[in-house]
Amino acid sequence: MQIFFKTDVGLVRSCNQDSCRYGKISDTCAWSVVCDGMGGANGGSVASAEAVEEISRILCEGFSFDLTDNQLRELLVSAVLSANSKVFAMSCEHENLRGMGTTVELALIKDNKLHVVHAGDSRVYLVNGGKISQVTVDHSLVQQLVDRGQITPEEARVHPSKNFITRALGVEEKLDVDFITRPFVSGDILIMCTDGLSNYFNIDELLEVINSTPRTELAEQFVELAKERGGSDNITVTVLVNE
Repeated sequence: MQIFFKTDVGLVRSCNQDSCRYGKISDTCAWSVVCDGMGGANGGSVASAEAVEEISRILCEGFSFDLTDNQLRELLVSAVLSANSKVFAMSCEHENLRGMGTTVELALIKDNKLHVVHAGDSRVYLVNGGKISQVTVDHSLVQQLVDRGQITPEEARVHPSKNFITRALGVEEKLDVDFITRPFVSGDILIMCTDGLSNYFNIDELLEVINSTPRTELAEQFVELAKERGGSDNITVTVLVNE
C-alpha cells in the first residue's frame, strides 16, 4: 500500500481551511481522513483541524486487525460522530466560531476492502480495472437538482449554488453519515479530494490524468492542474494505491 498526499492554499484564498491526515498500518492496511472547513477563515480552519485530530485519535486508539467488518464500521462511524460532537460544542462555546463546520471523508482499507464514511461534498473516487467511479454522492443542493433531473452534472459544476452543502460535520448536534464499502484489490487506486480539485475535473478527465501520470506524482499533478484551471479554492488530495 502506498499513500501520496498534497495540499495547497490555491491562488485566491488567503488561508488553507483543508485538513488531512493518513497512516499506513501494514502493507495491506491504510487510512486517510480529508476535511474541508467552512465558517470563516478562523472557524473553517478550526473545524477541519479539530475533526481530523479527533477522528485520527479514535481510529488509531480503537483499531485492531481482529475487528470484524461490523466492528470496523462502528469504529469509523463513532470516530466521525465524536468529532461532530466536539466541533459542535466548540462552536456553541465560542462566539467567534459560531456556524463553523467541515466536510469529512474517512477511508480505511483492510484485507482488500475499502470502508468509507462520508458527509458533505468532498469526494472519494475509485479506479478499478482501468475504470473510474465516484464512490461518494455529494450532500449538496446541486446534487439534489441533478438527482431530480433538473440540471446536468456539468451544469452542477458551475451552478451558483454549488457551494451550498446539506450535510456537514459540526454544524448540528447530530450528523447523518453515509457508510460505503467496496472491494479494493491489487492495482486499485483511491482518490480522496476536496472540491478545490473536483470542481475543475469531470470524472473522465480525472482518469486521463491518472493514466498519464506516475503514481508517485499524482497528488502533485492534480494540485498543479487545479491551479492552472483557476485554483479558486484550497486543494487537497490523497492517493492510496494497492500494490
